[in-house]
Amino acid sequence: MGINEKIYNDGKVSKVLLKFALPAIISLLVLELYNMVDTVFVGRYVGADAIGGLTIAFPIQRLMIAIGMLIAIGASTSVSRGLGEKNLEHLRQTIINAIVLTTVSLTLVILIVFLFKSSIINALGASSNTFSSADQYISIILIGGIFQCLSTVLCYIMNALGNTRISLYSNILGSLINIAINYLLVVLLNYGVKGAAIATVISQIVAFAFTLYKFRSVKENFKIDFSFKYIKNSITKEVILSIVTIGFSTFIIEISDAVVSVILNNLLVSHGGDSAIIIVGVITKISMFMFITIIGISSAMQPIVAYNYGAGNHKKMKEALKTAIIAVIIASISFWIVLMTMASSLIGFFLKDGELLKQAVMAFRICISIIPTIGIYYICIYYYQAIDEAKRSFLLSIYRQLVIFIPISILFVQLFGIVGAWIAYPVSDIISAITSIHFIKKATSEEHKTVFVPAALLVTLKK
Repeated sequence: MGINEKIYNDGKVSKVLLKFALPAIISLLVLELYNMVDTVFVGRYVGADAIGGLTIAFPIQRLMIAIGMLIAIGASTSVSRGLGEKNLEHLRQTIINAIVLTTVSLTLVILIVFLFKSSIINALGASSNTFSSADQYISIILIGGIFQCLSTVLCYIMNALGNTRISLYSNILGSLINIAINYLLVVLLNYGVKGAAIATVISQIVAFAFTLYKFRSVKENFKIDFSFKYIKNSITKEVILSIVTIGFSTFIIEISDAVVSVILNNLLVSHGGDSAIIIVGVITKISMFMFITIIGISSAMQPIVAYNYGAGNHKKMKEALKTAIIAVIIASISFWIVLMTMASSLIGFFLKDGELLKQAVMAFRICISIIPTIGIYYICIYYYQAIDEAKRSFLLSIYRQLVIFIPISILFVQLFGIVGAWIAYPVSDIISAITSIHFIKKATSEEHKTVFVPAALLVTLKK
């Protein structure tokens, strides 16, 4: 047994989950802090309209992150299975394909957004007051997108290979630099929105450099050849399709936030003006603490289930699922209590306007009123990804935001005005939670039909 596999086999599942979950939650939190830190600095030192500009830019940032997470989850899950199946050649091919796919796809996205930037900003719901801030911010943060995504992909691969703290270290480094440069450029030098964007890009490049330096050990241990000839021979449609198929549900989860943001921006600006855009921007930033906890635990469960799926260990798969459900319920309720009771103080950190603050607090409490129930929804999505049920995982990933929330929010805004948008959140959450309970029961009842397939293949190959 290689040293990289010990983390999956030593100790209780709860301890293994904790080893994956804590760094995952903290690193996701720190990853989100890039935009959150920018929002705090421009909100306090530039003005509320600057928050509106960053809210307009959010879908573009989310698109780049979604692509990075698609490839990161797809590659890391495939790597975990490769470890379980002892298939190191497939593992090496997965890593090379993931890096090439990230570089090519992000380059194309950046070029497209840059070429059609003005039209895209208008389509995202910008007004005459927020267009300039959004334009300045987007023009600069596009540069850092490719570095952030490459860093995410490499960190997730190393995480699957047993280095559970790399994402944590990389993202903390980036965020600390982001805070320092934001203070220098926005507070001291009055660079405004441009200063916040520059700080983000510099911090992303530094974090990527650190991650790349740490990735050397993976290259050496697994004898990965990055010569042009080997890369050319390693790029295959099958491996790329496998990465995309596995990670596509995660992409939908991430991009759904962007789609919802675009629709809400356009919906709210016509009913509540720029103040509604500013409120939804602040709500999104603070509620992200809850989602980070839920997604962190769910994604931490995934490599454990995937490894044991590859190894044919049905008992540990079920134990990992049960442990993750308990953990996500306890953690999400704890965060929910804190956010509900401290809503005014937290939102006040972003907004100085008293009337706007009062509206934002009310909206926030409505939006997260039953959010702890949504934990099982994300557990279900990541579990189906881990057991190679991409179709069900995809259907679940589009369910909450795209299938349920968007139609309900449009209807409720027409019926109840701006408040209808806030009510749409808890209604969508409860519907999604009930549906997910059904799918979790279905997944566990069908495990015995699928879990031993990889193990059977291994036995056949050994013979």
